[in-house]
Amino acid sequence: MSPNSLANPSVLTQPVYEPGKPIEDVARELGLDPSTIIKLASNENPLGPSPLAQAAAIKAVSEAQLYPDGGCFRLRQRLSTHLSLPASQIVVGNGSNELLELLGHVFLRPGDEAVMGNPAFVVYKLVSLLFSARAIEVPLVNHTHDLPAMLRAITPRTKLVFLACPNNPTGTANSAADILAFARALPEHVVLVYDEAYAEYVENPPDLRPLIAEGRKVICLRTFSKIYGLAAFRVGYGATTPEIASLLQRVRQPFNVNALGQAAALAALDDTDFVRRSIATNNAGLRQLEAGFSTLGLEWVPSTGNFMLVKVGDGAATFQALQARGVITRPVGSYGLPTWLRVTVGTQPQNERLLRELAAILKPAS
Repeated sequence: MSPNSLANPSVLTQPVYEPGKPIEDVARELGLDPSTIIKLASNENPLGPSPLAQAAAIKAVSEAQLYPDGGCFRLRQRLSTHLSLPASQIVVGNGSNELLELLGHVFLRPGDEAVMGNPAFVVYKLVSLLFSARAIEVPLVNHTHDLPAMLRAITPRTKLVFLACPNNPTGTANSAADILAFARALPEHVVLVYDEAYAEYVENPPDLRPLIAEGRKVICLRTFSKIYGLAAFRVGYGATTPEIASLLQRVRQPFNVNALGQAAALAALDDTDFVRRSIATNNAGLRQLEAGFSTLGLEWVPSTGNFMLVKVGDGAATFQALQARGVITRPVGSYGLPTWLRVTVGTQPQNERLLRELAAILKPAS
């Protein structure tokens, strides 16, 4: 009897998430020097980790023999001050991805439905399918969530609605007024999962905390992976109502966030200088890429995040050609965008190199 015959049938058809390729893998596969490769694929911070966070993690290594704080007490207390919310309404996860899965554990059963945009972060769909729920995908309009259509897609079976601002992979954002109106229009049986992974890059991002204070079924997810440069530590958090927080704590595994990650995240919240530098670098990089893509005659989507969509014709072929030149980007054919690439905003020299290599690749076809 094979393991497949014993497995939950839904596991056999579960799609597998494909992350951006690591520098080491590309170097090994293509015989390149790792030091010559730049990675602009996974929306990581090109400035590296927060220096305060890095120092705190190094210090925490000296107590690596001890289990981490199972309830992330100190981090939740600090986040409580940061967010002006009680610590009891904050849940910390092994990246915000874990919180997405915990929401599935709590709210999704076979036959339930979850509404999301298309394209949007693929993990929303993966989590829904993992719990044998239906993923109801609503096409974007002008690369932006169609909120009226998402409302119309809700049925009595809908349990979760996923909404990201900015959206991944498009980088677009609905207005604060439209998002608040959308949230207030949701029926009582629906939980809004509001993904703010890139919110720190947005000037005056929508604030849904007033809805939480009203007792509405909303959870706002953020991460230390992006603006703080701590993707390797896997620390994310959700702010929500006391009731939803309590439910998530019930299904969360003990010690789900390691001690080094907790220490780094705690210190990162105080590294305001690093955050300001990261925002300034990103804003300059967006303008640099916009100008460069326009000079190359390429269509691009205005972004409010730390990444951009650019239309290159054959996305898969351009991805491969750039990778052969030591520039890792992200093909988005799996998101239904086969003619586009998603490009992380890098430093000024990294952006220059991307544009130079892209020009060289596209020149023969022009």
